Amino acid sequence: MKEKLKKVVTGRRKRLGRGYGSGKGGHTVGRGQKGQKSRRAMGILFEGVKMKKSFVKRLPLRRGKGRFKAKNKPIIVKLGYLNLIPNGSKVTLETLIKMNIVDKNDANKFGVKILGDGDINKKLIIELPISNSSAKKIEKAGGKVVRN
Repeated sequence: MKEKLKKVVTGRRKRLGRGYGSGKGGHTVGRGQKGQKSRRAMGILFEGVKMKKSFVKRLPLRRGKGRFKAKNKPIIVKLGYLNLIPNGSKVTLETLIKMNIVDKNDANKFGVKILGDGDINKKLIIELPISNSSAKKIEKAGGKVVRN
């Protein structure tokens, strides 16, 4: 017995702002009538004629195209996860990837930082960025922190 495949039909996307024949009303093209979001040139950061301390003025002066993008923060590894690593070994980015504590692509892209959440009971040699509280816990357990 032959199975029939379902007929898959996908419609074309509506081309906005191309006249009354586009199927989106014509002159307002689905943006409503007046207001900031209906305009083309003014973005969300536009604050009118506000003089004192507008949002853009409060941002630090950074030149260039990507100045409003947030900076990438490193992946946080809790101190308790380091108990999975064997006693006396070096903790590097490769070690964390090998033990499946962090993802390889994310670790290479964003970096890794160890924070002091949890307890540790193994002597480890840390060669990664680390917070002060977690460094104290590692040294208390008999480990060593190598700062670059």
